[in-house]
Amino acid sequence: MVVRKTPREIEVMARAGDVLAAVHEVLRKVVWPGMATADLEEIAAGEIRKRAFWGTRDCPPMIRVSVNDEIAYGVPSHRRRIAPGDVVSIDCGVDVEGCRTAAACTWVAGGRELAGEPARRLVDGTYQALWRGIAALRPGGRLGDVSWAVRSAAEQHRLGVVAAHDGHHVGGHCTLHEGPMMLSSGRPGRGMRLRPGLVFTIEPMFVLGRPGWRQPAGERAMSSLDGSLAAHWKHTVAVTESGPRVLTARPAETEMFLHPRAAADT
Repeated sequence: MVVRKTPREIEVMARAGDVLAAVHEVLRKVVWPGMATADLEEIAAGEIRKRAFWGTRDCPPMIRVSVNDEIAYGVPSHRRRIAPGDVVSIDCGVDVEGCRTAAACTWVAGGRELAGEPARRLVDGTYQALWRGIAALRPGGRLGDVSWAVRSAAEQHRLGVVAAHDGHHVGGHCTLHEGPMMLSSGRPGRGMRLRPGLVFTIEPMFVLGRPGWRQPAGERAMSSLDGSLAAHWKHTVAVTESGPRVLTARPAETEMFLHPRAAADT
């Protein structure tokens, strides 16, 4: 079901988005070799609680941490240690007065200089796809325009788009926690008409290799089918009369529309 948000609901979501952006900015600075992924969960939980906001889930974990070939939904663990050059994706959300926002970021542990060219191409290409998809969220457009923008970035950077596999669908973009689901493989000019008041999560999930994914029985994490590196970026975005409003943007991202080719280390 598609639900258009009232102006007040969007403002509440923007408040939650500001907190979420601050949490991700803290996490960006602490993703470092030697840390356990559970350490990131503890830091995120502390940052959220001291701002008097709560995670989107009723119980831990408040974040998901996915490393290297893990695409999404990795559960924080005290046994999983981050190594230099690891590609680390962190997905987090907060809920304020029943209005939810979510965002995901992907960082290279210890700094992008520790990663090879393919890993940097993956992280940067997925990030550019996120912002191309956001730029296409304009009133009067179609959801297929967003899909096309995301896929075109993947093709430019020679990346696999994680979308559909064995009848299961992930990634793409949807009205936040409500639907419809539109994968990163649509055609321009097709799909639902974009109208002010709609709020979407745009979340490209790309891999360096084959786009298929696997999720072993009993496990949360989704991993690339061929073991190749994966990246996941996400923002919550409202469609307004004047264009897209990114509710979860970090301070350094406010210039993204002016400099869309910026690297993902901002």
